Amino acid sequence: MAVALGGAVGTLGRYALEARLAPADPAGFPVVTLAINLAGALALGAVMTLILEVWPPTRLARPFLGIGLIGAFTTMATFALETVRMLEAGAVVRALAYVGCSLAGGVGAVLLGAAVARALPVLGRRGRR
Repeated sequence: MAVALGGAVGTLGRYALEARLAPADPAGFPVVTLAINLAGALALGAVMTLILEVWPPTRLARPFLGIGLIGAFTTMATFALETVRMLEAGAVVRALAYVGCSLAGGVGAVLLGAAVARALPVLGRRGRR
């Protein structure tokens, strides 16, 4: 149930952002999907660090926040589809740039999110599990 509720919230958030930020040129660089996925990676890095290292143990935080909300907010399928469409259109350099920005940016965003979470002032930290 926690995953479903988080998923509903995450999906609605992504839909709202995509509708509001739809690119003027749908054939151009998919900046909206990239921004959504990078924001999700940043959030996941922070949230999972808080869940594993800071917050008291709970069985619902990870399913609701990590798997449901953030998992539904981000979109691997749209990333893959946009990459294939660029390749099919002959925009190989654009597709490779998108893949590179998505992968390197995603890993960097997770690391940054984790670092920010660790830098937050907290009353006490749990050890890693």
